[in-house]
Amino acid sequence: MRMMMKVQMDTAATSRAIQEGRLPEVMQSIMAVLKPEAAYFGPDSGVRTAFIVFDMTDPAQLPSISEPLFGEFNARIEIFPVMDQDDLQRGLSEVAGSR
Repeated sequence: MRMMMKVQMDTAATSRAIQEGRLPEVMQSIMAVLKPEAAYFGPDSGVRTAFIVFDMTDPAQLPSISEPLFGEFNARIEIFPVMDQDDLQRGLSEVAGSR
């Protein structure tokens, strides 16, 4: 299922990871696991934030995705299902067809 993960990273922990050169390494390892459809990075609510869209094939993936982010960046993580435009159109046509 297509999911969006919002990762808000603690400023002090992330600054330390940047200074020590760990931020790129950790993010590359997360991207290698997720193989995201899209990934965007920028500030949100005053903190460094990543928005990552990926396919979650098994809920058991959650610990391997979240634990490095919790441990390295003291991150706050939200994961929720999302649709693209084709998914939305298909879903709306199913709703209309059931009436």
